[in-house]
Amino acid sequence: MDLDAFTEHPSIPIGVAALAIIYWLACWLSGRRPTSRQVAWFILALATIFYAQTVLDEYADHRIFCMHMLQHLMQAFVIPPLLLLGTPDWMLRPWVLSRYVEPVARFFTNPLVAFLVFTAVFVTAHLPPVFDKMCRDEDFHIFVHLCFMVSGVLLWWPILSPLAEMPRLSYPHQTLYLFLLMIPMTAVAAPITLAEHVSYPWYLEGPHGWGLKPMEDQIFGGLLMWIGQATYVMCIWSAIFYRWSRSEDQEDPIVFTTPPRPQVTPLHARTHQA
Repeated sequence: MDLDAFTEHPSIPIGVAALAIIYWLACWLSGRRPTSRQVAWFILALATIFYAQTVLDEYADHRIFCMHMLQHLMQAFVIPPLLLLGTPDWMLRPWVLSRYVEPVARFFTNPLVAFLVFTAVFVTAHLPPVFDKMCRDEDFHIFVHLCFMVSGVLLWWPILSPLAEMPRLSYPHQTLYLFLLMIPMTAVAAPITLAEHVSYPWYLEGPHGWGLKPMEDQIFGGLLMWIGQATYVMCIWSAIFYRWSRSEDQEDPIVFTTPPRPQVTPLHARTHQA
């Protein structure tokens, strides 16, 4: 990785450090500690943000389309769940449930609204005019990446909400929610993969970082979005379905009934009756 990325884009290490400091300050001011698992999830989220915005971003700057798509995948489908898993409910409750924030939070975390907001961001960002502008305008590029992560948090909230006051969907609804997510994912990935020409002109204007032809790279990136994202979501779907089946087993345990024992008449009773 080129160390010049840190000097060209100091906002990346500064932003990651700021998130870590905010997390620590919230713990210190409240006098409470998150669980070891929550801390691990949050550290992994910060590491993933740092990797996506430095290593993968550098590959993307060298016109490697598939790495750019991997970066988007991590921003929308990996980082938001890690942030939600790593943030305790008591850390969010004071401000999410505050007087002015709560109505807005409840509206945007509604499953239908969250799904539509994410779909709008995800589809619009990959339209050729928008994507091409993103590749040429660094400020707009950063803005789109932030939109991916914010809309990603909204998308995953109905699955991983930390707050009991704004609960998660039931397991059956979670599985349906993730199944429907395949629709916008396919709507974006399929045209990119099956296109007969390069969809984004920026990738034709310079040498490819790995020496691939732009069309080959686009197909590879489209397949990564189409198959890679679908596999990732289906793995989560399977985990939810497994937990659903386990919860059903616990709520409705199998009852083994013992058949009644046959009545045996004592020998002396038989003699008396005779």
